[in-house]
Amino acid sequence: QVQLVESGGGLVQAGGSLRLSCAASGSIFSINAMGWYRQAPGKQREYVAGITSGDSTNYADSVKGRFTISRDYAKNTVYLQMNNLKPEDTAVYYCNARITTRQALRDIINDYWGQGTQVTVSS
Repeated sequence: QVQLVESGGGLVQAGGSLRLSCAASGSIFSINAMGWYRQAPGKQREYVAGITSGDSTNYADSVKGRFTISRDYAKNTVYLQMNNLKPEDTAVYYCNARITTRQALRDIINDYWGQGTQVTVSS
């Protein structure tokens, strides 16, 4: 069983910063890519940022230059540093990870999601 647990959300004024964390735990053989998505009220879930096992990063245009994604391999944790936050960044932020587990000598690759953490930016 694999779990992703997010933390670090909250209420912040426009221009402020928050740092989200997502820790993966369980029967993990390896973690491939990790990333963050967000969903605002009444909108579809959208991609925010991602990082591969080779530390290649990618960002949505709306957050480039303001958000930074990073990983701690020893802790199986991914972070999202969010600076210069705007009211339009308000959403529930979800962690995603593509994880390989080993079952009966077979490698099984699945996408896992965290429970989400609320980020609210006031104007």
